[in-house]
Amino acid sequence: MFGLSLNRAAGPPLHQQLAEALRQMILSGRAHPGARLPASRQLARDLSVSRQTALTALDQLLAEGYLETRPGAGTYVARDLPHLAPPPAPAIDTTPPPPEPLRMFQPGAPDMAQFPHAAWARHLDRAWRRPEPALLARADPFGWAPLRAAIAAHLAAWRGLDRSGTQVVITSGATETFELLARILFRPGDQVLTESPGYAPMRAALTRAGTAPVAMALDDDGAVLPPGARARGVIVTPSRHYPMGMTLPLARRLALIDWARRTDAWVIEDDYDSEFRYTGTPLPPLAALDADRVIYVGSFSKLLSPALRLGYVLLPQRLLAPMRAALAETGPRASLIPQPALAGFMDSGEFATHLRRMRRLYAARQTAVRAALARHLPEHLIAAPDPAGMHLICRIGPALSGVPDLQISAIAQAAGITLRALSAYWPDGDGPQGLVLGYAGFAPDALETGVARLAAALRQYQPGKSPVST
Repeated sequence: MFGLSLNRAAGPPLHQQLAEALRQMILSGRAHPGARLPASRQLARDLSVSRQTALTALDQLLAEGYLETRPGAGTYVARDLPHLAPPPAPAIDTTPPPPEPLRMFQPGAPDMAQFPHAAWARHLDRAWRRPEPALLARADPFGWAPLRAAIAAHLAAWRGLDRSGTQVVITSGATETFELLARILFRPGDQVLTESPGYAPMRAALTRAGTAPVAMALDDDGAVLPPGARARGVIVTPSRHYPMGMTLPLARRLALIDWARRTDAWVIEDDYDSEFRYTGTPLPPLAALDADRVIYVGSFSKLLSPALRLGYVLLPQRLLAPMRAALAETGPRASLIPQPALAGFMDSGEFATHLRRMRRLYAARQTAVRAALARHLPEHLIAAPDPAGMHLICRIGPALSGVPDLQISAIAQAAGITLRALSAYWPDGDGPQGLVLGYAGFAPDALETGVARLAAALRQYQPGKSPVST
């Protein structure tokens, strides 16, 4: 009814305009046969006309047969208007498709069955059942202040970074973080050194910003800084390179810091899963070596859940004003809803407890999958122990000698298993041969079953024949 338009300045009387408007609604099918009309009082109130005007219009349409009344029920569009009956709607299946299940050995996926659902629900309820006034006020684009303070405390305890929560900015994840950093640090055409292979969404964010990513070579110790490099910045994963897993040694870290100071460049440190280290003591982050030159990036996707869509960046003091200006233009993307719950979860100590539990769990799963590979595929895939992370790099054994890793990946894919080819992580596809096998998201019995299924598929493989889906 709010779509009706009446011209009070000129034209026919209002009751005629109303009758014609209702008639056209019926003729066009917007008011279909059997539809109930508002009562005359309600219609008059909605259209700001007198009730007599509404009654006169309705009576006219009743007389013409467009409307009918039902005692005690109201006024309806007449049902016996077959030429006005709406065409039958096509049958549409509105059932949403089921979520795609996690495929066996998919890397980088945390075990969501171990997510602390009860504790999280408690903190979420506590935050929003009776929200404090600050939660209902205009949000700080840097994020919920208690969460920023909790992240600073976590970084001090786990990574030795003694910084203020005021230097933490909450984002919707690593992609937004890199987009913001590219906006405030670089200009179109600036060269930025990146690891090769590296995080593909990061390279895409740099490209969208108009910068020129320059790939750094990789050796057994990690990224190699090109001699005489004059880039405006460098992005590295010194704690654990993805996917190779090596840790950048201290001497190379110091050299990177020295280069950045001499060339007035920025160092962006992506510390995506350093909490999951199973043996040895992790080296301090680059940000601990230079508080004014290094930008520290973190995320909760692997630590808790990718569904949270929360990450953060720890900025040097001199970048806070440029970041606030950038967020004033783009607006923050991180939802405020989970932020107070996550702050409470971290302040209570439950977050640290969860991380320690998952670290023990993932270490046991790495041991379990390596044992399963040794039992079922001792001559096919060889996986050395890894002191950290959520996946293993498998070398190709003598039983598959000469078979490209892309072909092995296709065999696994046909068997319903995700076993990613290591060579495909390089932009030009000419990386070393091997397979990337994720284990963190799967229970030990599932890992055993998955390796056995993979073994059956690989043993059936015959050179020159395409893999057959099972």
